[in-house]
Amino acid sequence: MTNRRLLNVLNGQTENIPPIWLMRQAGRFLPEYRATRADAGSFLDLCYNPELATEVTMQPIRRFGFDASILFSDILVVPDALGRSVRFVQGEGPQLDPITPQEIADLDPSKVLTELSPVYEAVQRIRATLPDETTFLGFCGAPWTVATYMIAGHGTPDQAPARLFARREPEAFKQLIDVLVDASILYLIKQLQCGADAVQIFDSWAGVLDDKLFLTASQDPIARIVKGVRAQVPDAKIIGFPKGAGQRLLGFVEETGVNAIGLDWTVPLDWARDTLQGKVALQGNLDPTLLITGGSDLDESIDRIMEAWSAGPFIFNLGHGITPQGDINLVHRLVERVRSYSNR
Repeated sequence: MTNRRLLNVLNGQTENIPPIWLMRQAGRFLPEYRATRADAGSFLDLCYNPELATEVTMQPIRRFGFDASILFSDILVVPDALGRSVRFVQGEGPQLDPITPQEIADLDPSKVLTELSPVYEAVQRIRATLPDETTFLGFCGAPWTVATYMIAGHGTPDQAPARLFARREPEAFKQLIDVLVDASILYLIKQLQCGADAVQIFDSWAGVLDDKLFLTASQDPIARIVKGVRAQVPDAKIIGFPKGAGQRLLGFVEETGVNAIGLDWTVPLDWARDTLQGKVALQGNLDPTLLITGGSDLDESIDRIMEAWSAGPFIFNLGHGITPQGDINLVHRLVERVRSYSNR
């Protein structure tokens, strides 16, 4: 047991009051973030400025006192480090030059160790700045989700360009996934060495895959990342978040070896408790729109999640990231309700 309550949960403990943090807790719903973002220049300039990245990482900790902080960065710094130019266009999101099968052979995963040195400096600064009781999370995007942007050059509604690429160019697709697995292993190990307590792997687009591609593009690569990280950091604590995986979550948990599973808001509470919680800690799964609408729906949803999952290893979170429209007052209300639940 440590004084970092979220880390205790990742070690299999049950906390009387579950720890809480929110995906995208450092973001556009905070006025202090918007001010820092305006000072930084481009979004990537913010990610690569250790001082400013530390500042925005700390902002939600100061305001809400969350039990965990997550590194402020972006999943696309990995392809940027690999030499695939990444631009963030206002109102359009990330833009990359779509990769061709011939270009994949030129990718060098070891570049994440040199090209992302500002990120590692930020990790060291953040850990030194955080309260001692706050668990510090690093992260990366899963190979499938990162590959979807590298292949299409931008986000798409159902990632059809990447799914088509996987079927039309299976050898090139496998080669791209392999590069991203190797890069992710190096990237996460370095974050842990620089001060992260644990890491999360975001597979935000896992839910668009059929059973075969889910195994080969999502589950198996993440299992390889977990194994590769633990080969160097044997006690590494890792959270997996395969959004939209549904009933395939059980196989994901059993085959990847993650310590906790992030669950989106579509996952039935009782099923997750009865099927998954005996094997792994649960993390989630409040619908982020409730932090816009509030009201009794918010309170009742918090209580249902707490009632279903708080008797076992559990981290309260959202089912995906908080949106820019999230209401700061409702976030305060959420934190207070979770922390007072056992007293009601």
